[in-house]
Amino acid sequence: MKRITQIVPFLLVSLLFLMWGVANNMNDTLLAAFRRIMSISDLQSSLVQFAFFGAYFCFAIPAAMFIKRYTYKAGILLGLALYAVGTMLFYPAGAMSSYPFFLFAIYVMAGGCAILETTANPYILSMGNPDTSTRRLNIAQTFNPVGAIIGILISRHFILSQLNEADAAERASLSEEQLQAMQHSEFSAVSEAYLVVGAILLVLLLVIAVSRMPKDKDTSGSLPLGATFRRLFANRRYRFGVIAQFFYVGVQTGIWSFTIRYVMHNLGVDEAGAAVWFLWSIISFTLFRFIFTWLMKYVAPARLLVVAATVAILFTVGAIALQGMAGVTCLVAISACMSLMFPTIYGIALDGIHGDESKIAASGLIMAILGGALITPMQGALSDMVGVHASLSVPVVCLVTVLLFALYSVSSQKRG
Repeated sequence: MKRITQIVPFLLVSLLFLMWGVANNMNDTLLAAFRRIMSISDLQSSLVQFAFFGAYFCFAIPAAMFIKRYTYKAGILLGLALYAVGTMLFYPAGAMSSYPFFLFAIYVMAGGCAILETTANPYILSMGNPDTSTRRLNIAQTFNPVGAIIGILISRHFILSQLNEADAAERASLSEEQLQAMQHSEFSAVSEAYLVVGAILLVLLLVIAVSRMPKDKDTSGSLPLGATFRRLFANRRYRFGVIAQFFYVGVQTGIWSFTIRYVMHNLGVDEAGAAVWFLWSIISFTLFRFIFTWLMKYVAPARLLVVAATVAILFTVGAIALQGMAGVTCLVAISACMSLMFPTIYGIALDGIHGDESKIAASGLIMAILGGALITPMQGALSDMVGVHASLSVPVVCLVTVLLFALYSVSSQKRG
């Protein structure tokens, strides 16, 4: 019987869940930072998410092919190297004060995260008795929200707190030399924070490279991608699940991307002060993930998804209609509802899909996170036109799609 023969490899791989959690949530705070530093619009700042989630879409299938050809350890080393290179590229991007260069650095960094995420999940599953694989994965996944909280704290204390309070109008009144000096200081804060993360990644890469790790690899036979995807998309529940996942990721990315902007507008605080409320959003998300998991003992996941989507729509409408602390409270509460959605949509969509075909199906659901890349700029453009409150109508539309999928899933189970 296979067992985890070494606890160290398991812990090292589990740390990867923490590290991509750091990247995801530092990324959310960058929108507010770049908007302040460069006086850009919400649409322009949302290109951060376009670069990040666009990389996930592009790297998902190549990453799966790489680990199939080589080993899980090779995939981890490649992912860490690419992630670290992306963080290091923040230094020349800051020195050049180039937003396109920053976007390129984010794309490279996210490519590394995508490879890590594609590799670490099946690697953890392979590290022992198949009967306890789900438990191992859940233990490893507990590192992810810890990383999310660390990412927000790093951004708040080392990036957002270092931003000059001057707004766009005040910056426009400065001489070119004064503005460049101010921006140089702010870009240095951004670059230094990411360089520290990069240094940690290189240490982790070195430790894993010299450590004795299980030599497992994906040994399943190859599947013709075209024919497999055609069969999968003939499956109505799976097809609807991919669509729902696309819109869910759009909701999550849009809500979290503009949380700081929304709180600043409603409470009159700066970016660092608003980041505290973003932290509360992540904490509520994490807490309710455990609560919903417990409730699944007694209530079918699809029914819980109906409730969560309905309540999320109500809170989002509240965030649109209400001002001040009431609106902020509604916005934070949306994250509690979202905590159920990604894994539940994922599980329902894959229900009944077995064998090697499930791996391709899972890749399709991961590629659906392209919603974060495409929907967030739509919300940013709407925010520029009608304000951050009204821009939340985009998440409302997305949540309605999730609700329709949940209702369809409940009705399908009844028919079954």
